Amino acid sequence: MKTAFLLSALTLFVAAPAIAQTGDSSARRFEHDGNIYSYTVTRVGDSRVISGIDERTGKPFRLRVGERRVRGTVGTQQVDFALRDVKPLTGPATVLAAR
Repeated sequence: MKTAFLLSALTLFVAAPAIAQTGDSSARRFEHDGNIYSYTVTRVGDSRVISGIDERTGKPFRLRVGERRVRGTVGTQQVDFALRDVKPLTGPATVLAAR
């Protein structure tokens, strides 16, 4: 379930690479299916690293987005999937705070 969310939400980061290229690692927040997530995006070499937390459950996530694959953890679960498997969000994203 959370992996499906991350596949959908990752579209925000894939479609907007300028977020990661700015080098700005200030925290951002968004809401998806009633849950609020806080995250930061940083650049490490050729990859973007998305680190965050589900504010309701406290479950952390950390994703390393490469050219073709996404690898990381959601809570204690390992995730690894092809970037081409990321599907666009069907509705507009709600950004709760951005700086």
